[in-house]
Amino acid sequence: MDLDALLDHYFGTNDLPSLTADRLTAGREALALDFRLEREPGRKFALWALLEAIGAAPLPAEAFPKHPELKRAAEDYLSA
Repeated sequence: MDLDALLDHYFGTNDLPSLTADRLTAGREALALDFRLEREPGRKFALWALLEAIGAAPLPAEAFPKHPELKRAAEDYLSA
């Protein structure tokens, strides 16, 4: 997944500091919804990492209860 494409898709720009509070909230909600619906593990992890970058990610145990390898990768990401 391309970060610029994700930012443009969810927020309409890749310049997050320029966003209004409403646009940031709407993008965060759309991203969180797609994260919950995503079934492909690699895409799900990428969406989680973006959620983490904007301070909205669930804890790894909550995010990846059926994927211990992704849970571990998320924990490693957080501890890096």
